[in-house]
Amino acid sequence: MTTYIVINIDTQTRLIDFSQVNTTSSQTMRRNLANTEAMIAYQVTPSFITNGSVVPLQTLNHEEALALLATPAWTDPNVDPNED
Repeated sequence: MTTYIVINIDTQTRLIDFSQVNTTSSQTMRRNLANTEAMIAYQVTPSFITNGSVVPLQTLNHEEALALLATPAWTDPNVDPNED
């Protein structure tokens, strides 16, 4: 099962070991529109979570992550994703 976490970009990105998550780098993290938070996914709890180095702002399952990404804070409601 995949777990999703939301982190603070300014204070927590440097603490992420990207070899332990489904995101390859800070450049490929899914960010909110304000560029203040990012979402990262993993299957096995990373050491930076278990040792307390990173305390997520939120911990979500797949449905909760999709719901959060659908909010205006994460997806611009004025952009049609089907438009080229």
